[in-house]
Amino acid sequence: MESSAMEKTEEQPMSKNAKKKLLKQQRYEAKKAEKKAYEKEQKKKEVERKRKEWEEKLASLGEEEREKLVAGRRELRKERMEKRSEERQLKMEKLREAKSSGQNVVIDLEFAHLMSSSEVNSLVQQIMYCYAVNGRSASPAHLWLTSCIGEMQKHLERLPGYDKWVIEKEERPYIEVFDNKKEKLVYLTADSENVLNEMDPKAVYIIGGLVDRNRWKGITMKKAVEQGIQTAKLPIGDYLKMSSSQVLTVNQVVEIILKFLEAKDWKDSFFQVIPQRKRCESDSADCNEELEEKSDAEEKDVKKRIEPSDCESVDDKDDLNVKRQCIEA
Repeated sequence: MESSAMEKTEEQPMSKNAKKKLLKQQRYEAKKAEKKAYEKEQKKKEVERKRKEWEEKLASLGEEEREKLVAGRRELRKERMEKRSEERQLKMEKLREAKSSGQNVVIDLEFAHLMSSSEVNSLVQQIMYCYAVNGRSASPAHLWLTSCIGEMQKHLERLPGYDKWVIEKEERPYIEVFDNKKEKLVYLTADSENVLNEMDPKAVYIIGGLVDRNRWKGITMKKAVEQGIQTAKLPIGDYLKMSSSQVLTVNQVVEIILKFLEAKDWKDSFFQVIPQRKRCESDSADCNEELEEKSDAEEKDVKKRIEPSDCESVDDKDDLNVKRQCIEA
């Protein structure tokens, strides 16, 4: 079901700045794919090197020493597996407890039809990261995926272990799922005039699952206003200056909320989650001038100064850990 807010919102032509950001994102994606391929090959070589070293070491030992070394390695592996199993059980217990007492956080997937296949895939990666970071949190939230249908649902179902996730998967839109507590629905949008200084444990906070908001400015705000539900924005401006838009990715918003639920400190939450390339920590008036004075030559140096658009996904360094945690869930 599509809301009339989405029907009325026309796709806006891309500005020069948006085109520039898109080009940067494409270069970033190309570089990222190249880097992943290289790292995969290096990892393969490293595994082969260690295997040969192990075989050579065993071959150099006597039978008794060899058996002792193999037994020790098996015991170490067993201990690691047991520890990982205990951690997984503890995580699952926390997530189950969060279903009854955790902060309700909804990821609204009703915008899936407005995104390209690559953007949908990017959002899926962000959702995967949300689930993983929620499992690691000391105060996990009760996560919901609403309007989880069609292509979005198919993409999510392809994720290894998705069927075991401790997360609510709803085909219905949130407005129907929470029809008995509409007054507690709060759509988080950078376009709101209401600042979220404190979080209400009984509220249901909604995050728009939309990649590349440059094409759909104000769409989440329009949707919330038309549905007659509350809106709010994170108090980013009270604690730091952003080098560009205050629009964050889905996984960044979820992680900020989780950090705040743990420490009740917005500033610390923002500085831990928001990438430095998106923020200007200086309080001086020269901050924006310095950003504007960056040369085109610097901007072309993608390797040193990568600045993907809001359709960025999970950072490379977290990819493997996130995927492993999601599969093990």
